[in-house]
Amino acid sequence: MEHVKAVNAINKLRMKPILTEEEEFIYIESLMYMIEETKDTDYMVELGGYYYEKKIFDKALKYYEMADTYGDTWAAEGLGYIWYYGRTGETDYEKAFHYYSKAADRGYLKSCIKLADMYKNGYYVKKDYGMYCHIIEEAYKTVKDAENLNEPYPEICTRLAGIRKKQNRYEEAISLYHDAKMFLQQRICYTHFFGDLNIMKWLIEDLYSMIPFDPLGFDFYDLYYLLKKPVTVRFRYKGDVYTVEAVETEEGIAIHFDNQWYRNVDDFMYKAYIKGDKLHGLYRQMYGFEAVR
Repeated sequence: MEHVKAVNAINKLRMKPILTEEEEFIYIESLMYMIEETKDTDYMVELGGYYYEKKIFDKALKYYEMADTYGDTWAAEGLGYIWYYGRTGETDYEKAFHYYSKAADRGYLKSCIKLADMYKNGYYVKKDYGMYCHIIEEAYKTVKDAENLNEPYPEICTRLAGIRKKQNRYEEAISLYHDAKMFLQQRICYTHFFGDLNIMKWLIEDLYSMIPFDPLGFDFYDLYYLLKKPVTVRFRYKGDVYTVEAVETEEGIAIHFDNQWYRNVDDFMYKAYIKGDKLHGLYRQMYGFEAVR
């Protein structure tokens, strides 16, 4: 009976973008119960992923390592990210290369991409831009017709766009950035993952380094570009008008929205909500964006 109760709680709560304190407790306890009872690595990875998204990286490391020990095929990729970015306070490119290689050998494309980045940057391995380009070109052939939102299409497109830009093939680069943006904004609706929002931010920065910003035709994710300096933006959602203000403070640009203050653009884009629903999950119903000052 406890088994069924735990599974039902997990299935119900994992889909909610925002959990109350009580719901979070039930969700974590249910996952821990199922891990203890079943040793199923899917539950280990899920709990590790939850802690990763919450930026509690020491616990993410614990459950990813546990899943890897029990033979999970994906966990090595998660460990690669932890060591590559130094999520627990220590960057270790040797460990990152080891885990990314392990996951790449199992066919995980995101790990292939990160290995490419390591060749590009000379992290643990000797710099090799040719190898970087080769890996990205081959990866694009694999995902160019991707429909599954979990496929690393935008991650590959943005890198390939950078390659095309360096080759002076600007139209192709711009097209790749637009394709990546359209794919990524759909994914974020479901993942609510800060890592995907970071990709979007970098994408927007790169795109508007190549094309002029259109103040008469922008959307929610273009706020990454607009809110870098003082500005007021209005938009509509379900007929109601909302205002976003970027305000200069001693610490930099802070964001004011719907009677709430956010420390910076990243904080706003990840946390801001309307009636309990995060803005990045509502982008398709938000319209009429305009900069009013």
